[in-house]
Amino acid sequence: MAHARISANLPPDIDPTKAAIAFGRRALPKLNEELQSPELLTQQRALMALCDLVHDPEKVYQAIAIGFLDNLKALLQHHDNTVRQKTTEVLHTMATHNVGRQGLIQTGIISALKELLDDPVDICRKNMHQTYEMMAKLPEGAVAILNAGLIPSLVSKLKTEPDEIQELILDTLSNCLRVEASEALASGAIPILTEKLAHASVAIRSKAARVLLEIGTHPEGKIVVCEEVIPVLVALLEDADPGVQASAAGALMFATIRPQGRFAALAAGAIPPLLKLMAEEGGAARLSAVKALTMLAELPQGRTTLLGLTAAFEQCLGDPREAVGRAARTALSVIRWKP
Repeated sequence: MAHARISANLPPDIDPTKAAIAFGRRALPKLNEELQSPELLTQQRALMALCDLVHDPEKVYQAIAIGFLDNLKALLQHHDNTVRQKTTEVLHTMATHNVGRQGLIQTGIISALKELLDDPVDICRKNMHQTYEMMAKLPEGAVAILNAGLIPSLVSKLKTEPDEIQELILDTLSNCLRVEASEALASGAIPILTEKLAHASVAIRSKAARVLLEIGTHPEGKIVVCEEVIPVLVALLEDADPGVQASAAGALMFATIRPQGRFAALAAGAIPPLLKLMAEEGGAARLSAVKALTMLAELPQGRTTLLGLTAAFEQCLGDPREAVGRAARTALSVIRWKP
């Protein structure tokens, strides 16, 4: 199915080839002055040149040292769409470098970008979310996003943004919720993410399941996942995409740590699809499937069902991945346990 893509094309009256680009160490100071010019065209051309230069991490280091980020922060609120577009593009490119991410954190760009959450120009919002997604890959970046109070807004935007921006938001949430999930839970993330598990896009289904997996690693998250999401996760174990299956199996693995999760998974019929995933040699979901089945074997009904299927676990003992073999040995000991 075809999807509309957010275009980064500039207005027809903007010609980036007319941007005067100086070379060498003097280029950046000159561009920094031009960013502060009252002339709109001068600002636009300076941003065009800067977009090219910041692909070089050395130029990013120099730009931060000169003080570019303060000017870029101010330009985020510019009335001109092209200025905002190119400013967010510069910030996103800078965020692809470690030195750039560190600079963005230290200068408070994360909070400044919040002003663009409702920007009318799609590409500005896309660039903003690409920047957040890159920042969240660093633990300190994820913490900065959490501290900026962005999680409720990001959760809410999953309901309205185009698919490609939703994917970026889900990636950001996945990294942030690995650190802390309480704000997301308080913002009603679970119902929204559960809805995304039925999305037509494979990428969105997989990423939503991964966010739920991260939520499920926190004690308060396990409770909500057990109560509201397990039947949907069980259904996703039979999804056509292996990535979706693996994320769903991982989320179930954490959810079944709690007794309520085990009962809910059994009631939803989790054992047959988990056994199928466990049988796939080299499958991404195999380890999570073994561990989830081990949790289900803690219940008398689960142990009774799995006692006649120990051969399937024995096949996992020869898996080249040590963690899978170790998990299979644990599962067999649980299944064969006698009071």
